[in-house]
Amino acid sequence: MIIVSTLPELRRARARIIGSLGLVPTMGYLHRGHLSLLQAAREQNEHVAVSIFVNPTQFGADEDLEDYPRDIERDLAALEAEGVDLVWTPDNAEVYPRGYQTCVTVEQLTRGLEGARRPRHMRGVTTVVTKLLIAFTPERAYFGQKDAQQAYVVRRLVADLGLPVEVVVCPTIREPDGLALSSRNAYLNTEQRRAATVLFRALSAARAAFAKGQRDGDELRALMEDIVAAEPLAAPEYISVADLETLQELQQLPEQALASMAVRIGAAALIDNMVLGKA
Repeated sequence: MIIVSTLPELRRARARIIGSLGLVPTMGYLHRGHLSLLQAAREQNEHVAVSIFVNPTQFGADEDLEDYPRDIERDLAALEAEGVDLVWTPDNAEVYPRGYQTCVTVEQLTRGLEGARRPRHMRGVTTVVTKLLIAFTPERAYFGQKDAQQAYVVRRLVADLGLPVEVVVCPTIREPDGLALSSRNAYLNTEQRRAATVLFRALSAARAAFAKGQRDGDELRALMEDIVAAEPLAAPEYISVADLETLQELQQLPEQALASMAVRIGAAALIDNMVLGKA
């Protein structure tokens, strides 16, 4: 496994890779969700590359940038065990050189959900993902469905800019009780961890209601809101039933829709989603 930290080193290492390359962008503190992306990349490509970079531009001033969990040695050991070929671990100055002033913005898709809750977040994501795709020039890039808005925004970004990469969105990986795997789960104590299952319970209730014929967006949102409200440790930040393509809130649902939410539990703002009507 080749580990590099500078952009020139990455470009030299990339030039030596012959055959298809799959990229898994990460912020580190890897879990089974990340490993599922690596496994998909390995199945579909001859080589696999990973970035580990806690991107400061996608954190707001009052968010958890400094406290975000990190364990680079554990991450590298896990990547080597998975047979990863190339890892880039840049510092902030390598990604955002002195005087940096260029950003990439996807307009409409970033206005709601996480974009509304965290105004800087999506612009930071789209900018750093563009830089990673340019730096690695992969054939495919892998993202998890748990960050649904991010995945849809990246697909729009790639289509709009005509970037020669396929965006592959992989299923959310969950604990046995339904909690979606996330690096931020490390913030939860025992009681908060128990409470965190409320996201899965609320989304599952919406999915069940949809399967029984409920197509009223307000009713589905109210159903999820009631379930979250019954959990004393949970504070909802948004609860959404949106169009799969535009991410606009729906009143009357078509055959498929995206149910999603952000819920704060202690220090952790957790997000999750389900596609309603998915086969």
